[in-house]
Amino acid sequence: MKLAGWILSALIGLFLAIASAAPKFMGIAAATDAMAVVGWPIKYLALIGCIEVGCVVLFLIPRTALLGAVLTTGLLGGSLAANLRVDNPLFSHTLFSIYLGVAVWVALWLREEKVRAVFPFVRGARS
Repeated sequence: MKLAGWILSALIGLFLAIASAAPKFMGIAAATDAMAVVGWPIKYLALIGCIEVGCVVLFLIPRTALLGAVLTTGLLGGSLAANLRVDNPLFSHTLFSIYLGVAVWVALWLREEKVRAVFPFVRGARS
């Protein structure tokens, strides 16, 4: 279970760093066009990329993983709100933040026993 959590965490980290933050740092059209669609100025591209990388780093460090998951959830909430505001396609764009956020919490739940203790899916048998 722990290994699956770390694999999922690594995949999330790679996605956020390579597919999301890197295009923002490089000013690739996919990133700049997405900012234009949601009405955000291009000047915030690098800042948002830094926030994404910071959240990923915190999420991948065991001692700060919970903080990283919470901050990533906030970041994804902002993304969801921006996409919802401009009426982007629901299942592909707007809800993608929900899909990724659920994956973040599932990964943390799988790799951290303390998180499983707070959110148990199966409780012990009662007598």
